[in-house]
Amino acid sequence: MKEYILIFRLDISNKEAQPTKEQMQQYMIQWKQWIDSIAAINQLTEGGNHLSPSGKVVKKNGINDGIIIENKVSVAGYILVKANNLKEAAELAKSCPILLAEDNSVEVREIGSSS
Repeated sequence: MKEYILIFRLDISNKEAQPTKEQMQQYMIQWKQWIDSIAAINQLTEGGNHLSPSGKVVKKNGINDGIIIENKVSVAGYILVKANNLKEAAELAKSCPILLAEDNSVEVREIGSSS
């Protein structure tokens, strides 16, 4: 099996788009169930993590405050999974609870080998 990263993209900059405390509790239940379902079939490599909404962008000509946000969407977190191919990894991502919100997405990318 190959390793894939599932990159979670959502609007982390808009305060109105942020869930309430009660909504977040429900989302965490759904999230845990989804992660547990991947672990149960032995395809979870690493549980991943969420990313802070603040950061810096380093370019050749300097360091800028802030993160890259395109169309109000930014990378909010990731997990690593195992799958036989890109299609199978994308199928795992299809049931991610993050997709319940309209403009959220999951980017699926193969992790290249070091050899």
